[in-house]
Amino acid sequence: MATSTSPLGRGLTPSAPDSSDGGSSSATTGATEATEHRPWWLAALDGVVAGAVAVGVSSLLGGAMTFLSFSTGTPSPLTALAGAFIDRTPPWLKDAAIRAFGTYDKTALLVGMVLVLVLVSAAAGVLSRRRPTAAYVVLAIGGALAALAVTGRPQAGAFDVVPAVVGTVAAILVLARTRADDAAGVAGLTRRRVLVGGGGVVAAWLGSRLDSGVGQATSSRAAVQLPTPATALATPPPGAAGASLDIPGVTSWVVPNADFYRIDTAFVVPHLDTASWQLKVVGEVEQEITLDWKTLLTKPLVQKVVTLTCVSNEVGGNLVGNAVWTGWPVRELLALAKPKAGADMVLSRSSDGFTAGTPIGALTDDRDALLAVAMNGEALPFEHGFPVRLVVPGLYGYVSATKWLTELKVTRFAADEGYWTPRGWSALGPVKTASRVDVPTDGARVTAGKVAVAGVAWAQHRGITSVEVQVDGGAWQTARLAVEPTVDAWRQWVYEWDAAPGRHTVAVRATDGSGALQPSTPADPAPDGAQGYHTISVQVG
Repeated sequence: MATSTSPLGRGLTPSAPDSSDGGSSSATTGATEATEHRPWWLAALDGVVAGAVAVGVSSLLGGAMTFLSFSTGTPSPLTALAGAFIDRTPPWLKDAAIRAFGTYDKTALLVGMVLVLVLVSAAAGVLSRRRPTAAYVVLAIGGALAALAVTGRPQAGAFDVVPAVVGTVAAILVLARTRADDAAGVAGLTRRRVLVGGGGVVAAWLGSRLDSGVGQATSSRAAVQLPTPATALATPPPGAAGASLDIPGVTSWVVPNADFYRIDTAFVVPHLDTASWQLKVVGEVEQEITLDWKTLLTKPLVQKVVTLTCVSNEVGGNLVGNAVWTGWPVRELLALAKPKAGADMVLSRSSDGFTAGTPIGALTDDRDALLAVAMNGEALPFEHGFPVRLVVPGLYGYVSATKWLTELKVTRFAADEGYWTPRGWSALGPVKTASRVDVPTDGARVTAGKVAVAGVAWAQHRGITSVEVQVDGGAWQTARLAVEPTVDAWRQWVYEWDAAPGRHTVAVRATDGSGALQPSTPADPAPDGAQGYHTISVQVG
């Protein structure tokens, strides 16, 4: 029998390594060194990929739970975290965000959250080079915070934390797998990293679609057929002739839906289905009522032109808009419920948990506060409250204009508070008389001679009786007013200014239907709305 030749020497056979000769220890040491010495940026990338998986898996699972009606809360952790942040935003920070980003405040919040997530995930990845257990703990803490945010949302259920838990476990497994890849010598921007990270992003997008019920709700809205109200659906409505002065640069009397400002607390726009929508009237009433969509459309709908204003609107700001609203007067619904004596407030609730406390008198008098179902002749856009929202003339939106309406609770100011009241805002919120110069714009250069100084003024449910313009601190001059079809909508105005060369300061003020002059003393939006005269600077050449 032939004797095999060993590479270690003739007649010798290599012995298998065991723990006593250090072979296993050397392999382990080599794997550890491979992970510890990988570039920091690659480790950071691994962390970001793990974070993307956490968001993707949890968002997809949370969205599926919402879409399939397994949850009435907010099981998607990213949405819950955003909601928790918005709920805890102090008034000064809210105003600062609106001043800086305007109606893009939600986009700014999303970008900020993504940046924080990327930084934290990247830090966990770098930490995993030498202290993997500590990196896993960081991811677990992030998951715990997400789960805590989920449990704190309105109508949270016991199983709503499942997406956060599953997403966290998935992130830890992914980070552990990438470390194993590095130990095996798989380095660089591997296809697996790209696919896994990209899959997380796609899953997050799909989850957001399911979370808001986009597909089903879109079909529901498209199928809406609005009955003809007492005043036929039209934009502008009958009787509005002369309400527009048709001056270039002045905001249109009726603002198109796509241009209408949006300010609310919803991070993800709710997409409700009319088939499952209900409005409940509860609280201090003789008869509790549940109203569904089909029944609402059988009611005698009316059409009203109403200007809405956000309390965060700065002097001269654009968080104000006029639209034609179609709906059923709230007073008729409340009359069926029969509020009890002593009730002085209605707490309206949105599907996302937002609440507004409205004086009951503003919902039962002749101002035609509406359960609005249409805006400018079409079903409400999702961003503006489809299928039903409140529209109440004369009050700032934070105490009246609840979108995605699901409940009206008849109560008392002594017993309940709306969302913004405990955060430092006034409980009542009547709109202050205000005026704005639209043209010329601040800092504009104009040609000497006749210059049209024009804009809008509003004092909802009181109306505007006069607008005056002042140049360089001189005498106040009366502007020409457009027709006022309703005291609940803003009014356009224009002043023909004989402009001389040089730099000039132009100010505007208005008088409302009660004879009260617009407040001149400057005030910030908090706690009950900004005030002061809008002033611009113009260079005449």
